[in-house]
Amino acid sequence: MNQKRSEENIHKTFKKEIFEFFENEPYAKFLGIKLLELGEGTATAEIEVEAHMLNSHGTAHGAVIFALADFVFAAACNSYGKTSVGLSTTVNFMAAGRASAKLKAVASEEKKNNRTAWYNIRVESEGELIAVMEALAYRKSGYFVPVEEMEKPIPESL
Repeated sequence: MNQKRSEENIHKTFKKEIFEFFENEPYAKFLGIKLLELGEGTATAEIEVEAHMLNSHGTAHGAVIFALADFVFAAACNSYGKTSVGLSTTVNFMAAGRASAKLKAVASEEKKNNRTAWYNIRVESEGELIAVMEALAYRKSGYFVPVEEMEKPIPESL
């Protein structure tokens, strides 16, 4: 890959578009997940636990916690504009999320190559660890941002 089209340059060039792509993700919007930060291989988001998100015990439903963790995983592994999809996730629930609490999830890239990438995700609430996720992504060959624009030669001025 040439220098102009390095993954870091793609991220920097299209960061706004990639952020908006995930900010407008339909399921995340439906749940009320808010993307806070997007970096190279990283993402941070939060959700407020509402009454309809509780389980029968009155705590945050595991599916809501998983959805938040999965969302930051998706944003982080797609942060280079290269289409990436989840292959495998493992979640460990450490504590209950409370009603009306804010849950915050942070995804960090541990290792990536051309085809796969490994992420660690932490979900916390008010400093308490709620859940951890390990996730493996498959990195497809295509991009969802117009990287071909980066290949156009820059006209020389006269």
